[in-house]
Amino acid sequence: MSTTTTSIETSTDTNTSTSGGRGVEAPHSGVELPESLLETIASGAVHRELARELPHEPVRLLDEARFGALRVPREFGGPGGSVEDLIRQVIRLAAVDSNVAHLYRGHFGFVDSLRFQPEEIQQAWYPRVLAGATVGNASTEKGGNALGTLNTVLTQDEDGTWRLDGEKFYSTGTIFSDYTRVSASRPGLEGRRFAVVATDAEGVEVIDDWDGFGQKLTGTGTTRFHGAPVEDAAVLDRVPGSHEAVHEAAFFQLYLLAVQVGIAKAAVADAVALVAKRTRTFNTSGSGQLFREDPLIQQIIGTMSAKAFAAESTVLEVARIHDRSLEAGFAAGTHRLGFDGELPGAVYDAEIAVEQAQVTVPEIVIGVTQELFQTVGASATLRTKALDRHWRNAQTVATHNPIVFRARSIGDWEINGTLPEGLNAIGEAKGAQR
Repeated sequence: MSTTTTSIETSTDTNTSTSGGRGVEAPHSGVELPESLLETIASGAVHRELARELPHEPVRLLDEARFGALRVPREFGGPGGSVEDLIRQVIRLAAVDSNVAHLYRGHFGFVDSLRFQPEEIQQAWYPRVLAGATVGNASTEKGGNALGTLNTVLTQDEDGTWRLDGEKFYSTGTIFSDYTRVSASRPGLEGRRFAVVATDAEGVEVIDDWDGFGQKLTGTGTTRFHGAPVEDAAVLDRVPGSHEAVHEAAFFQLYLLAVQVGIAKAAVADAVALVAKRTRTFNTSGSGQLFREDPLIQQIIGTMSAKAFAAESTVLEVARIHDRSLEAGFAAGTHRLGFDGELPGAVYDAEIAVEQAQVTVPEIVIGVTQELFQTVGASATLRTKALDRHWRNAQTVATHNPIVFRARSIGDWEINGTLPEGLNAIGEAKGAQR
């Protein structure tokens, strides 16, 4: 683990956004990933895609730049970036390599969860994150667990040592990380806990066996735990229905939407680059002009650009709503240990907004990645150009949470006022055949 100082650039500017007729001035830390770092990551993206080479080097550079510390609060020595700050940087990173941006999702989910933890947990983990440590994700089981239950088990030895046993799939980012956060059950107790386990600990096995057609390089594979030891400060409780639970469910989906926006921007950039240098044309074009001068090609590029802008604007507004929801909850003390009051209505605004965006943004982004192929000819399908990765990646990210369920949920909220329930459990349906 590196201990060099941060290289992300910070300032203390503010920005102003307006939503629903209300002017809101939100803090903007100005945290920026250096352009030179993004260019370095971009330069190897196509090679990594074609060779299926995991992006260990880009991750190393980002960890050295303290990208993972962006959301650490200032009172703990961090840059204090807002949710909007983070989402802006995720979009920029996803525009150069969506795999690299995506694999940090679990890490930032963990860092955000620390805001709701007791001070002793914060004191144990914020310094590690500031020193460059990263945390992967291992929450979902591949099958065999009933909906709302987990087969991964956290137990305690007679000497007080915590042990973790089980198997997870979709362990995005874990293979690149120092730790991974694992959802687990405890014998005799309801609900679930999280155990943060060192990936190099005895009894931890991380396997690169993800075989999806998109997001191939995120390390989204299997992780097994065979009596893996867990330190006391790494056993985290989760209260169902708490502000933490509501926030994290929405935050994880917002992060995916940011990755999708980056993919759309990458598709636009590739289309522009292809058209700008193309000299061949078709007799059926009607004009015989260079592609960059052809009004029909210009129209396609313009449509792609407009759609990418609409998707980005939507996602950034959702991020601002997340910041306001956190502020409203914290003002009511929802982050304090033992809070048992009613959550402010504004807390749920983040979940409502992200579900609305999930119904619209993925379709927009997938459309942009398809229109890319209308801007040139058959040469765009050459494997060496890897332009198909944009559509494959966008489609893969879009499948994380079925959109049809989100549309139904928003409809129920609009008609009946039923608050949407964030995604927090995956398992076998009732009555499923074994």
